Amino acid sequence: MRTTETPHGRVVVVTGASGGVGRATARAFAAGGDRVALLARGSEGLAAAAEEVRRAGGEALVIGVDVSDAKAVDDAAQQVVDTFGPIDVWVNNAFTGVFAPFTEIGPDEFRRVTEVTYLGYVFGTQAALRHMLPRDRGTIVQVGSALAYRGIPLQSAYCGAKHAIQGFNESLRCELLHARSGVRTTMVQLPGLNTPQFDWVLNRMKGRARPVAPVYQPEVAARAIVYAASHAGRREYWVGASTAATLIANAVVPGLLERYLARTGFSSQQDEDRHEGPANLWAPADGPQGHDFGAHGRFDDEAVHDSPQQWVSRNRRRMGAALTVGAAGVLAARKLAGQARR
Repeated sequence: MRTTETPHGRVVVVTGASGGVGRATARAFAAGGDRVALLARGSEGLAAAAEEVRRAGGEALVIGVDVSDAKAVDDAAQQVVDTFGPIDVWVNNAFTGVFAPFTEIGPDEFRRVTEVTYLGYVFGTQAALRHMLPRDRGTIVQVGSALAYRGIPLQSAYCGAKHAIQGFNESLRCELLHARSGVRTTMVQLPGLNTPQFDWVLNRMKGRARPVAPVYQPEVAARAIVYAASHAGRREYWVGASTAATLIANAVVPGLLERYLARTGFSSQQDEDRHEGPANLWAPADGPQGHDFGAHGRFDDEAVHDSPQQWVSRNRRRMGAALTVGAAGVLAARKLAGQARR
């Protein structure tokens, strides 16, 4: 069920909308006729994203903002309301990271990743709630990762932030349920994606940063986020078979998984060649002197365009019912067969 049925579609806010998953998500909402507010730091990426939103059939509002600044995020939310009207959907997606062993990440760098990737979600959620709670309606989508449950080497700051998002979102869900609120929040856990982030993160590894295979196109994530925004009764969605496998293995054999990641996690996150990209930790990679990175990274040749597991995640209740009916049928057949043999 959609959050609103206005003639102009929903009012949607997407943070980190200048590139990668945020860029693809903004396009996907626009394709449904929604009005999309694009929040990010990079001017080049925001301008290009706005043009894509318009071409897809939506309306675009560009707001340059650093999500680690709570007042700036709050002001951005008010600007959206003043321009488009009440916010129906808020998607928290902005992040930054450092690819390096924990001992090689400076205190200021770790703090910066935490402020953007974790507190940016907190501030975005608080800003959204200020407008949604009085109306008793609206949806907040937290864009997560398999790394919200399972930390991996070389991404300690990012993993810590994603774990923190998972924790605060669970607390918030409990509070909204207690209040019988009409506001919903859900989380979408993503796999490795073909986005530009691997060429603009601060990297201290010997090789060039890359996602752990299998790699999915950002449009796979975007479809899941748009779906979650309209079906936020579920607490979370898993995207990609690798996400499901990681979360299940972490729940069942976490120690074994740690040993596996200790053996494979370094090589699987870097290519042999070295590349010095425009690290976006402190400033946007696509600023006035930069260029538009778009939604896709350099892994188009290997990236997967669909996720059958995503269908399973959406339809797990239906599948559960079917399995129950099937099991009951098998038991009944066995019982009848046993009676026939008597």
